[in-house]
Amino acid sequence: MLLMLAGLAAPRTGHAADRCRLGMAGATRALPVGDTGRSMEVHMPATGAAQPRPLVFVLHGSGSSGEGVLRDSGLAALSDSENFILAAPDGAIPLGKGYAWNIPGVPTVDGKLPGKDDADDVAYIGAAIDWMVAKGCADPDRVYVTGISGGGRMTSWLGCVAADRFAAIAPVVGLRAGNPLKSDPARPDPATCRPARPLPVLAFAGDADTVNPVDGGGAGYWQYSMDTALTRWAALDGCKAGPQRIDFTGKVLTIRYDDCSGNASVSGWIYHGRGHEWVADNAAMWRFFERHRSKS
Repeated sequence: MLLMLAGLAAPRTGHAADRCRLGMAGATRALPVGDTGRSMEVHMPATGAAQPRPLVFVLHGSGSSGEGVLRDSGLAALSDSENFILAAPDGAIPLGKGYAWNIPGVPTVDGKLPGKDDADDVAYIGAAIDWMVAKGCADPDRVYVTGISGGGRMTSWLGCVAADRFAAIAPVVGLRAGNPLKSDPARPDPATCRPARPLPVLAFAGDADTVNPVDGGGAGYWQYSMDTALTRWAALDGCKAGPQRIDFTGKVLTIRYDDCSGNASVSGWIYHGRGHEWVADNAAMWRFFERHRSKS
């Protein structure tokens, strides 16, 4: 784990004085990320700006790609209206026609564990942050991450091992709080999730999801319930109030923990009748993100 953290521990680079020039306003293009040898899809918001802007990573599900999750999430339109940069990288591990994320100890959907030759996705995303900050494009105190399914697992993993680089996380049908405990998979292993600081969390799910059931089960790398994951994040964030449960007209159940350390909060939105899909309310996600900074 120390090796993974080392990839994100570089000092934050000062903002460049000139305007960010990564791409045309309102357009998406694949850009090489520094000297990583990898590229990622980047959508620049429609309104140009001289000042560094918020940066949102959106992470694809297993077997998909950055291009695919941009299409499925609909976040590019929100990037244009709310003036944040949207980045959609590909995972390190080829899988079918797409990719999977390298999460240590977690097999991909084909049952294979990441190998020693698979690239370090934590270090890669950290390098992408540093690169966009150095270009004068991204504000290092306003970096956020969301993702669906396997990308939700990766979003959660980044929260566990690189909380100092993100202001908030919002997994979609994929909230975890560490790998399932080998001796009791119904609980998360505390040794695999030790965030460096309290981290705001907003998770979305559907109660008809049979891939990652909100009540637990599914593949071996899921197992424990969403309630268990939320409870664990609330403990990690030192939350003193909650859970407060409100069911809004039978459409969505919200679960919220408050009075947390570092101005954090932990919430889950579970949509009735929705499955393993992009169930996130994008506007609500952005309102959650924009309330938080890495340095409060």
